[in-house]
Amino acid sequence: MLKKLALVSLLVSTASHAAALSDAATSTARYARSTYSKQIVDSLATMVSFNTVADPKVDFDKNPQHLGFKKFLKEEADRLGFDYRDDGYIVVIGYGKGDDRVGVVTHGDVQPVDPSKWKQSPFKLDRTSEPGLLLARGTEDDKGPIATALYAMKAIKDRKVKLKKRIELYVYMAEESNWEPLEAWLKTHTPPQVNITLDAEYPVVMAEKGWGLVGVTMPPDAKPAGDASAPQMVSYTGGFFASQIPEDARATIDNATPELEAQIRAKAEKQKGMTYQFAWEGKRLTVTGKGYAAHSSKPWEGVNAIAMLADALAVRDWSGTQAGNMVDFVAEIVGTGLYGERFGKIAYEDEFMGKMTVAPTTLKMDADKNLVLGINLRRPRGKTSAELDQQVKSAFDDWSKKRGVTATVNTQIGEPWVQDNAPQIPVLLNVFSHFTGIKDAKPIAIGGGTNSRLFPSAVSFGPTMPGKVYSGHSEHEFI
Repeated sequence: MLKKLALVSLLVSTASHAAALSDAATSTARYARSTYSKQIVDSLATMVSFNTVADPKVDFDKNPQHLGFKKFLKEEADRLGFDYRDDGYIVVIGYGKGDDRVGVVTHGDVQPVDPSKWKQSPFKLDRTSEPGLLLARGTEDDKGPIATALYAMKAIKDRKVKLKKRIELYVYMAEESNWEPLEAWLKTHTPPQVNITLDAEYPVVMAEKGWGLVGVTMPPDAKPAGDASAPQMVSYTGGFFASQIPEDARATIDNATPELEAQIRAKAEKQKGMTYQFAWEGKRLTVTGKGYAAHSSKPWEGVNAIAMLADALAVRDWSGTQAGNMVDFVAEIVGTGLYGERFGKIAYEDEFMGKMTVAPTTLKMDADKNLVLGINLRRPRGKTSAELDQQVKSAFDDWSKKRGVTATVNTQIGEPWVQDNAPQIPVLLNVFSHFTGIKDAKPIAIGGGTNSRLFPSAVSFGPTMPGKVYSGHSEHEFI
């Protein structure tokens, strides 16, 4: 209930400095909790029933899941007494009048999901299997916040609280896959003067690391394997999507021996958080590793199966095959660390934003039978994109030349973002402290990226509590 109480109080507050919360704010927050606890969960249950993962095979404006989700939002807005505007990828639900506005920024699309890893359908709200948790894809990221915002606005409306700002709830439908439609929309529409994004952490997020991707491509024409009777790595794959720490990885070895399996097992036993299965078919050994999925902006909250499996396999030199070259690259250059310590000179940190994180997240064959590794970077301020790009490529070139491996690397280097002068920051911190009892709360930086950076004077406020695991990109998402 913290989020509902805090958001109600925040929207009622109109101060630009830290002060005691008004009676109107606190009494409306209590009213919201006592009146709408069931309704907010029921609304969330309907929202998560729509599979709003981006589908590359179906145009957004023809996708029945996205259209159904927006239809439900309209029905909720009408029933609760709010105005509603559908601008395609962007839905705006408003309450109040006037040109002075506060925006509440959310998104209705969700990350891909592996249904086999859930106790029940990830698109059915699980209210009972884990007491105290509501589980489904989108509960935390970001449909729970949408339901919260709707009923915070409803409580304010019910209580006839006099507002100095019109409230506008923004629901963007492609935050997880494509920011271009929102960027284009903002060029022709004037957003609110002050904005709060409900898509990160408490107490207040005023800085976000830049999102980056390093792609390493091993072609199918790797150099000859040498001794054909020696163990050869014939496949190495893992991961699900770019923003998730992978919990699955698999490698297959031909001409394997029991002695080789024993060596791999011995190395694997030294790892924490990993489990392995070993399966034989003749002289072919398949090693399957399972770690723990997490948001790639917080790699320490997961166990990276791609990195850990390469580490377990690093009992010999695997060069000579496409998969073997990739195992060697991951083990030698990426490693099991979180910050790119082995990757040439790329590692660095900022005093406020922290260290850059470096996480292999996807390892798959493409249509041309290239083996492609995706490495997700989350970088703070402190280096230019050109400098980091050069350091990544230099480290890769040094390794490939030393190894005699034909491979390529490409990079996408995003920019970090800082918003340190938004007028609502003291109000947010005051609301947070009031409801949690945590005094002297300070703004924070995160590794994730939200739509805050696209809106004026925007910072994030929740939904995850300090020190708690963010479950939004995992296969155990809850709120």
